Amino acid sequence: MILDWLPPTLIGVLLVLAGIGAIRRMNLWRAGQAEKVDFLAGLFAMPKRYLHDLHHVVERDKYMSRTHVATGGGFVLAMVLVVFVHLFGVKNEILAWALLAALVLMFCGALFVYKRRMNPPSRLSKGPWMRLPKSLLTFSITFFVLTLPAAGILPEGTGGWILTLVLSVLILMSLSEMLFGMTWGGPMKHAFAGALHLAFHRRPERFGGGRSTGLKPAALGEASHGVAKPTDFKWNQLLGFDACVQCGRCEAVCPAFAAGQPLNPKKLIQDMVVGFAGGTDKKYAGSAYPGVEVGNAKGAPDQIITNGLISSDTLWSCTTCRACVEECPMMIEHVDAIVDMRRFLTLEKGETPNKGAQVLENIIATDNPNGYSPASRTHWAADQNLNLMKDVKQADVLFWVSDGAFDMRSQRILRAFVKLMKAANIDVAILGDEELDSGDVARRLGDDAAFQSLAKRNLATLSKYSFKTIVTTDPHAFHCLKNEYGDFGSDALKGVEVLHHTTFLNRLVKEERLQLDTFKGGKVTYHDPCYLGRYNGEYEAPRELLASLGIDVAEMERSGYRSRCCGGGGGAPITDIPGERRIADMRMEDVVSTGAEMVAVGCQQCTAMLEGVVEPRPVVKDIAEILVSQLAEEVNS
Repeated sequence: MILDWLPPTLIGVLLVLAGIGAIRRMNLWRAGQAEKVDFLAGLFAMPKRYLHDLHHVVERDKYMSRTHVATGGGFVLAMVLVVFVHLFGVKNEILAWALLAALVLMFCGALFVYKRRMNPPSRLSKGPWMRLPKSLLTFSITFFVLTLPAAGILPEGTGGWILTLVLSVLILMSLSEMLFGMTWGGPMKHAFAGALHLAFHRRPERFGGGRSTGLKPAALGEASHGVAKPTDFKWNQLLGFDACVQCGRCEAVCPAFAAGQPLNPKKLIQDMVVGFAGGTDKKYAGSAYPGVEVGNAKGAPDQIITNGLISSDTLWSCTTCRACVEECPMMIEHVDAIVDMRRFLTLEKGETPNKGAQVLENIIATDNPNGYSPASRTHWAADQNLNLMKDVKQADVLFWVSDGAFDMRSQRILRAFVKLMKAANIDVAILGDEELDSGDVARRLGDDAAFQSLAKRNLATLSKYSFKTIVTTDPHAFHCLKNEYGDFGSDALKGVEVLHHTTFLNRLVKEERLQLDTFKGGKVTYHDPCYLGRYNGEYEAPRELLASLGIDVAEMERSGYRSRCCGGGGGAPITDIPGERRIADMRMEDVVSTGAEMVAVGCQQCTAMLEGVVEPRPVVKDIAEILVSQLAEEVNS
């Protein structure tokens, strides 16, 4: 027929144009900084990462999980078969029937996409995304009809030139939306960028059930530190920003967004795309930063990010709780990007807000955030008869006290833990005034120079002594020691187990080294600290300890990996960016909704934040304090 050449020609031309768009997009990513990546290994690993390793995250929204399998899987398979059947003209009924099956699968998935988009949740971006179901349906129907003759269902030439012309127009409409949306920019962009992002991810350790949460060290001594402009990001970070599907899961769990502070992690990632691609945020069709209008942000690859693209208050609103990263179905690293930009503001511009500058000065001068005399670090233990490492040189357990040593409320937690250690006859010692701040606050505030100095000095001290285990009641110090100190080339922690006190106490209970009475109090709930749970995957030990007392934990709706942050991480109480509400107040509302009379915690910072909520409210106690109150009478006597 006279127009038989039109469909394959259109398919070929659109594929070529999409390829040009892909090259253009990759050049935008390549403007970022160099980062070593095993390209071949990444490409070979990509199918497993896409189809398997993401499943535990995607499956949390079962509706969209099944929808995406049908729609995405159907489209990928259909597109491959379209090339063979309609572009290259391979005459094979089996291939044609396989293409029909893939299109039916895609059509079914597209119907569910259409249903979700009829009344979308607020977290989903609208705008161009609203036409996506129509494009998916048009694509699947168009190629289904076009494939019927190849499958032998209809005779060749059915419908004549009119049908061929109509199908060609529909091919142009649907396929251009799908392919151009992938590579030139549009709702399907995540399919192209996302696959490559998974292949060349900055944290490949996260795949296969792994965990990677420690911040990457800043390269000190460079001409500039941190990320000032989009091209200062690593190239695969820029690629990661482009992988965003704008599903808004990060937005839905962000404590700062919920509190009305000027942060929305989804908008932040989209602003980073605006930055490296150039332009404005006028086409952004999702939720804005609270209190900030959409349409005024402008960016360019070599423009300072905080000069017109985003406000520095947006960066300082983050509690680094990692809820956004945990929920992201494309494994985008929001927290890495935020801290990278904070490093520029702190190290290069000295613009750490509110009490931030004073805290960093205190850390440099006195090795602790509040400026206390280092010699007073052991005052809390004056009556505890604790061994000092410099006296005994070795012990089974080194108790890392952290900066709770300077806080009267936290000292009660420390004493409770020491009492439990003694009850279990543990050979324990502390560093005393040789212990310095772990550097957590300095690092989250962007001062990686102070953090690295503290880390190296602490490691030098630790290398002088012999111990099997480090235990701390501070999840932030625990995280630094376990996941971030290893970047500095010391053997001080080689072969040493670093544990949170709940994990260690749970072992003692299972080994029957602690004799505990049954808890006789009221209903108890448990708050998961971000740096213990999402950062280090410890959810069970605290619950098992409470269960050992006969406590049936009344779980909050936001618990486990979806626990709401208390608002105390990332230096947030120090930078103190105003919002509509306090994060700690929202978390206490979660507690109250369970009907609990007590909230058990496993973090000194969480204790301080939750006890800062105005009474009346449930009692706040560290798990060590609860256990001490239940020590068997013969132990207490």
